[in-house]
Amino acid sequence: MAANRLCTGCGVCAYLAPDEVRMVDVLDHGRRPLPVLPSAPAGPGATAAVDCCPGVRLAHDSRRAEPGEIAALRPAWGPVRRVWEGYATDPAIRYAGSSGGVATALAGYCLTGQGMAGVLHVGARADVPYLNETRLSRDPAELLAAAGSRYAPASPADRLDLVESADGPCVFIGKPCDVAATRMARRVRPALDARLGLTIALFCAGTPTTRGTLEMLRRLGISDPTGLESVHYRGNGWPGRARARLVEDQPGHERTLSYQESWGEILQQHRQWRCYLCADHTGEFADVAVGDPWYRPTGDDPGRSLVLARTERGVRLVEAAIAAGVLALDEAAPTILPASQPNLLRARGAVAGRLVTLRAAGLMTPRLRHLPTARMWWRHLTVRERLRSTVGTVRRIRRKRLREPAELIPYGEQRRPVG
Repeated sequence: MAANRLCTGCGVCAYLAPDEVRMVDVLDHGRRPLPVLPSAPAGPGATAAVDCCPGVRLAHDSRRAEPGEIAALRPAWGPVRRVWEGYATDPAIRYAGSSGGVATALAGYCLTGQGMAGVLHVGARADVPYLNETRLSRDPAELLAAAGSRYAPASPADRLDLVESADGPCVFIGKPCDVAATRMARRVRPALDARLGLTIALFCAGTPTTRGTLEMLRRLGISDPTGLESVHYRGNGWPGRARARLVEDQPGHERTLSYQESWGEILQQHRQWRCYLCADHTGEFADVAVGDPWYRPTGDDPGRSLVLARTERGVRLVEAAIAAGVLALDEAAPTILPASQPNLLRARGAVAGRLVTLRAAGLMTPRLRHLPTARMWWRHLTVRERLRSTVGTVRRIRRKRLREPAELIPYGEQRRPVG
């Protein structure tokens, strides 16, 4: 799947087949699975892992809203039971978070208020801070240290073994595709299912490759990333600025770019191809999903989060965190979701045109079940946007060489600048 560019980089295959698959960073593609032994044929573990691959398929059990769900949101946004807007009451968490710090605060409450054993999430590698690593945090301080978006390749599902072997229930935080993979994996691994206390998805418009981060660093005046002390993509206000520090920089000095400069002008141009085919940008398979309320004007603001409870477990734990004073959330009307994320609604519609075009060209596409895209294509895209989703895909087939297998050369351990 990775060579055919359907891989999302979630890492679930490395969890399910650790003796056969390892995850590596590929500069222009993202986190990708490679055989542990290059010459060895795929074994039973790797074959089984394909069944849990969110790059290959995504499926809801039903098209219809279940009792307790908001029926009007189901076609475009998946299962939603409650909608809130608000923030973490701890000002440090709120300030460090990408919007209102809700994901960090809720996960921390699960540790301190619900007795959960850990939180599986990603953070910057200490030795190479522009790359990510998966970690199991066991206290709120560790979570706070990793707060804020990481607009770089990450594969948090590769260490679901840490959840499976934990001494109590754990929280999982990841992108929508990571959570979808975890949901499929828990169905085939009862021990994992027993240890997943809560899944939190972060709204996602696509994962930039490591090449994107290096381009952002160059814009910040850093041509050699080996001297980096830290890299942050958002946070310290909403939407926050991209920030980087070199070890040699004076105390208090940071090189910064605005969100528009970092994401709008650089990072989104480097999203992996599979993200252009994604029908789930808002974590439809999670217990709780958190994103930005973009209907609000941005500026010098400490931040607020849009919060969706998608399951009864999600409703219960969010309400418990509100009652404990950890979250300050106000219930919101369902219409706040499409008002906050119109770009993601159009992105889902564009998927329909891309999939039809790719299939007509004889190329592989993901299988989607009960995640409708065609009606979004008709209702929410202009004529020009519909043409772009089809004609633009024809051009991308040639420009991105989609008929050729992707060249997957590991980058992960390299520390030298790449041009």
